[in-house]
Amino acid sequence: MSTFIDGSMVKAAVLGLAVADALGVPVEFRSREELQLSPVTGMRGYGTWDQPAGTWSDDTSLTLALMASLTNGLNYEDIMLKFRLWYEKGEFSAHGEAFDVGITTQQALLRHRAGVAALQCGGTLESNNGNGSLMRILPLVFLIPEDAGVAGVMQDVHYNLIHYISALTHAHPRSQMVCGIYLHVAAVILHNDSLVLYEAVACGLKRSRQYYSDKEPYASELHGFNRLFSDQFALLAESDIRSTGYVVDSLEAALWCLLDTDDYRSCVQKAVNMGGDTDTIAAIAGGVAGLYYGLSSVPAEWLAQLVRRDYIERICEAFADSIKYETIINRTGILER
Repeated sequence: MSTFIDGSMVKAAVLGLAVADALGVPVEFRSREELQLSPVTGMRGYGTWDQPAGTWSDDTSLTLALMASLTNGLNYEDIMLKFRLWYEKGEFSAHGEAFDVGITTQQALLRHRAGVAALQCGGTLESNNGNGSLMRILPLVFLIPEDAGVAGVMQDVHYNLIHYISALTHAHPRSQMVCGIYLHVAAVILHNDSLVLYEAVACGLKRSRQYYSDKEPYASELHGFNRLFSDQFALLAESDIRSTGYVVDSLEAALWCLLDTDDYRSCVQKAVNMGGDTDTIAAIAGGVAGLYYGLSSVPAEWLAQLVRRDYIERICEAFADSIKYETIINRTGILER
């Protein structure tokens, strides 16, 4: 891996995700109309989940669990065990409990507990296309090498890793594909300092569409992404953006917020105040916003209120120190299920 990934880069993405998650937790499921009357401008306490201000949810917890596992190399069974430690024991959580669990993720973890192999646990039905794998997939961007990111061209080996990590809980091709598109965009952002944000996003979308266009079963799903891949996507009105937990809606909402704003604060505030799945859409947007704008862009007052910030940073530092792309990418099992 030619790019040196340091702790500050990982922290920018993961703290960007965690802060946005925490902003959204108290108002999850609130309507857009309700939040227009009382918009979120900073950390709030209690609300939907009755949690103190700065509390993050499953979005951050499962991201941290994935990083903790990858710190020791790629092992799909270990990733699922780490996810279960969160679900069953409250590890990787803000206050020692898993208070928000998606149905598809929960079902996958219960299958694993019953003895099903990790890569066979994810839901494969069309109804399993929630955003539960998208919300935790961002750390994989740091395993994509510089040449792939600079050129905007990722290979099968990169997409296979993304698809398999998604499939641990969400194995439908559409969910895998959304994770691939999101990380292609993130990889271009990470490795192309010279590109403005719109150019980086456009490059990631174009190249990921090209990748999926001749690969089944993904090519059959492309029609559902026509709006996202359109040159007019960034020009859509907010009223056209659906802030639901459906994985395609979530990706559209997150990238639209990123493109419609010009700093981290505005991006995540817009994501939260669209209502609906506030914490997850904000986390998806906040992770790439942190990656693009840098850790210094995350408001200090929000970081100061973030629960267990030191704990999050320790996991980020350990992950950054351990990244050895060739070791992970060539490990047995990545190319075949």
